[in-house]
Amino acid sequence: MSQEDAQIELETSVGYLLKEASSALRSAMEAVLRPLGMSVTHYSCLELLAQRPGLSNSELARGAFVTRQSMNVLLQALERDGFVSRPDQAAEGRALPTRLTELGRSRLTVASAAVRGVEDRMRSGLDAVEREQLRALLARCVTALTDPASDPAAPR
Repeated sequence: MSQEDAQIELETSVGYLLKEASSALRSAMEAVLRPLGMSVTHYSCLELLAQRPGLSNSELARGAFVTRQSMNVLLQALERDGFVSRPDQAAEGRALPTRLTELGRSRLTVASAAVRGVEDRMRSGLDAVEREQLRALLARCVTALTDPASDPAAPR
């Protein structure tokens, strides 16, 4: 294979288009969250805790796509601002399960509506069938890249 054959054409690259869509989505989300005093990571953390109460710092970091250190700094700020609570000591092990406070829930309600508006705008040119197809196709792409069983190069 020549070097020219290995070159990716940006106009037809699905990976490049996904990165461009991801960047546009993040920018639009930041724009609606900024007036609420939140970042996308801040919002993601609150949303994860609302849907999966008691997650540890490591679990939250993985879910929000940040390092454990970054998540720890964010959790300290969220706790200081009254959005989350964590016990002083772990009930077992070292993980401190984090929970949303009432203030955190009320702020999340406003932020979720703003983010839902961004997603609605992003999907506005799609009909219901296309929306489901997009969701299903993206889920399959994620599985293909994260499931070791789907990797043809993986040892069997």
